[in-house]
Parts: sequence; C-alpha cells; structure tokens
Amino acid sequence: MKKKLLCVLLALSMLFVLAACNGGGAPEPADDGTDTEANTPGNSAEPATPDDSATPATPDDSAAPEDGQAELSGETTPEPDTTHAPTPTNNTTPAPVEDAFKLGGTGPLTGGAAIYGNAAKNGAQIAVDEINASDSAVKFELRYEDDAHDAEKAVNAYNSLKDWGMQISLGSVTSKPAEATSAESFADSIFSLTPSASSPATIAGKDNVFQMCFTDPNQGTASAEYIGTQNLGSRIAVIWKSDDVYSKGIRDTFLEEADAQGLQVVSDTTFSDGNATDFSVQLNDAKNNEADLVFLPMYYEPASLILAQASAMGYAPKWFGVDGMDGILTMQGFDASLAEGVMLLTPFNADSTDEKTAAFVAEYEKRFGEKPNQFAADAYDCVYAYCQALTAANATSDMDAATINGLMKEQFTTMTFYGLTGTESGLTWDASGAVSKSPKGMVITNGAYVGMD
Repeated sequence: MKKKLLCVLLALSMLFVLAACNGGGAPEPADDGTDTEANTPGNSAEPATPDDSATPATPDDSAAPEDGQAELSGETTPEPDTTHAPTPTNNTTPAPVEDAFKLGGTGPLTGGAAIYGNAAKNGAQIAVDEINASDSAVKFELRYEDDAHDAEKAVNAYNSLKDWGMQISLGSVTSKPAEATSAESFADSIFSLTPSASSPATIAGKDNVFQMCFTDPNQGTASAEYIGTQNLGSRIAVIWKSDDVYSKGIRDTFLEEADAQGLQVVSDTTFSDGNATDFSVQLNDAKNNEADLVFLPMYYEPASLILAQASAMGYAPKWFGVDGMDGILTMQGFDASLAEGVMLLTPFNADSTDEKTAAFVAEYEKRFGEKPNQFAADAYDCVYAYCQALTAANATSDMDAATINGLMKEQFTTMTFYGLTGTESGLTWDASGAVSKSPKGMVITNGAYVGMD
C-alpha cells in the first residue's frame, strides 16, 4: 500500500513539473518586427539595399520612400527629413495595373526641398489614379525616386528607374538634378517631360526633353516687365543664390529687362549654401540704398528667413518672388503673416473657382491635408499630357522606350493641351521642348493667393 501511494505521489509531482514547463515557462517566439512594424517606413523585415528599389512590389512604391531610396550610392541612409514634406492621409497601395506604361521620375522627397518633390509626386499620383479608374485605354504605373535635390543622386535614381523598365519619364523636379538626368534620358532615348525644372540647360540640345513649366529667362523677364508696367517699385534690390542655376538664371534676365523698363537696381547681393541663414548684410544693403521693392528669385526656404529677418529689423519693402516661393504658406514653423502682401509669378492658383482646378484641389486636400502648390499642378498636367499624346499616337505599353520616344516627340510638337496650368488657349511646345506658358501675377492676401490681374 505504501509503495502504491509513493508511486502515485511521484507521478503527480512529475505531472506538476511538466505542466509548469509547458504552461507558464515556455519561451515565446522572438519578436522580429515583421508583424508590428511591417508597415512602418524604414523598418522592413529585410534590410534595404540600393538595388531594392529597382523592382517595385507595387506600382505605388513611391508613395513613401523606404530606406535605401534616399541614398542610392550604397551608403547608409539617414532617416528621411520630412519637416517640409506633405504627409499623405491615405496610405493604401493600389493593385498592380495590367498593360500599363511605366512612368518614372526623380525629385527631392527628403531634405530641404522635399515640399517640391512630394508635391510633384502627389499631383502625378492623383492624375494616374484618375486615368487608371477611367475608361481610357492608356494606363500608368508610376514610380518616383528620391534625389534629395542632388545631381549625382538624381542620376543614380534615374538608373534605378531605367532598371525597373521606365518607358517614359517625368524627369527631375528641380533644375540642377534635371540637367543631369535629362542628359541620361537623351542618351537612352527615353522621352522626358519635367513638371518644374525650368533651367534652359535642362532642355538645351535634347530633342526628347520637354518642360511643363516656363523657363528661368521667361520668369526673370516677366517679373521685371510686370514690376515696371504695374509701377510696383522704382528702386529695386535683388537677393539671389549664386550656386543655384535656377536663381542665377532668373536674376540675370531680370536685370536685363529691369534696365529696359527703366527700373533702378540699387542693390544686387547674393548668398550660397554656406551662408544661407543670416541675411543681415543683404537686407542692410537694400535698406541703406532705400530699395522700395526687393526681388527674390529663389525657393521658399531662404525666402522665409529673409522675410522673418527683415520684419525683425523693421524693414518693410514690397516683396516680389517667383514660382519657387509657391508653398511658403504651408512651410512648417513659418509665420504665414510675414508673407502677407508678397507678390509672385506662378502658373497656378489653388484658390481659383475653375471647375477642374477646384476638383483637383479638393482631392489633394482630401488625400494630403493641405492645398497643392504649382509643382503638384504641373505634375498633374504632365500625366494628362502624356495620356493625350499616347492615345493620339496609338501607343501601346508593350512598345520599347525608344519607339515611344519617337512617337512622343511627334505628338508634343504638334498637339495643344488644356490643363490646370497655362491659359484658356491651351499649351503648345516647340521643337526645343519649351512650352508656351505665361506666368500669372499673384499676391498673398489673408493667407491665400489672389490674382493681381
């Protein structure tokens, strides 16, 4: 009896030990992040490499750049700087589109110029989604790569798009990178239509590189002409960025036309990347020379600092900018009241009551939580211009890039396009790739752009 009882007790104790091991002490599977962080940019299950971007998982990989896209040279990529980048509110990825033309582009999706690159990408994506949902025979698969507003990175990004199978291109968003990638497009016979790279060198000597935006000389001449004919100022100061082809190109033609208009340029000062934070020297020069209007041919970021520092020193001239300042009202951390009264030339007015413009603005605000700037509108127009040209040419997505290139050159030099930007008479292109587009005068009033004409 005692032996039986002892056996029972021994069996029970063994069961208790087994239960403790298997029930409360079993180690849980290690958390490798694949469930909780799979949808977080930069935390993919496998480390990204520079070539990961060459083959997209879906047509909309460009919606949020992953690690490895910002730096395509093989170096470790820093966390993206999204300080000024629009943040999409709809992160759903569309299903792959069959029989689609592969449309690629590069732009600054991170860094100081990100507001322009993301705006162009977002505007293009809206157009692609609308066309793909319509009964159009032409469909698109869109991919944008980050070039961080750097020419070398832009070429690397372009090569990734070429490896992906890009058939037509949106070029690059900003001028210096576009000058580099346009040379590649020309050599590879891939047709390119840039929404916003406005330097003459972008299209010079390349019969398959076209612009949706007006050129830098056009802006400089038009700005001086507008100031002169509207009697906006008589003593003019110019502050420009010497290491930026965009800023220098506009400034040079502005000075030529200012002389023709009888405007007196009393101050002509410059800055570069190395000294783009303190503008006291430039502003004091303009103030001491009694400039009543200051012309700012530059992007919004340095312009925002100039406006803030001028206000702090009590200097209040009239301000006149260019299309690169479009977006200053949505710049994070900027006091928009400082831009009150600023005048600029732009081909797009987000506050227009035009039906097409209003619909685009509403969709953009719904997706991204802010008003679109002209970069978004120009990119939107690029996609629709491509759709018109491809349809008219009876192009099919199984054609190679060189064949499509020839068809696009023929179409773009003969067609008229009606879009969000431009005039009621429509847009046309000459054989150089330049577009027939005139800028519109706008003034910032109560935090909105209001037409001056």
